[in-house]
Amino acid sequence: MIKVGVLTLSDKGAAGKREDKSGPTIEKIVEEIDGVVEYYEVIPDDKKLIIEELKKQADDLELNLILTTGGTGLAPRDFTPDATLEVIDKEVPGLAEAMRAESIKKTHHAMLSRAVCGIRNKSLIVNLPGSPIAVEECLEVILPAIPHAVRLLQDQVEDCAR
Repeated sequence: MIKVGVLTLSDKGAAGKREDKSGPTIEKIVEEIDGVVEYYEVIPDDKKLIIEELKKQADDLELNLILTTGGTGLAPRDFTPDATLEVIDKEVPGLAEAMRAESIKKTHHAMLSRAVCGIRNKSLIVNLPGSPIAVEECLEVILPAIPHAVRLLQDQVEDCAR
């Protein structure tokens, strides 16, 4: 089982003015890799709050996988990648590169994504876009690599050779 945290970044969602559809989409998709959402929160696009939440999920709750949704673009209140960069110990650029490479086949707007992926302690943190469709498309690309990444972080892999 992979312990998953979902963090939705949305000013309107946090204020109850918009239903979060991306969080439930994530919850459904991670079931394919034996993922169980143990923590779910919707908070405003506030850098300090995002940092606090990511630290809580990685350090206190010790979740294996933390998936954020929203706040990865160019808008003035898009702080998710910036907050993620402040909390991770190491970046995992291949995941973000793979998501952008596949997403650009569907929309040129994908090249505007600033999504970041990385690790903090033994938690893998992945920034996903805010729309449910984009969440599905991005997770479809990286999902096959997630279980192996989690096992690596848990020091449960002896040999990575094919």
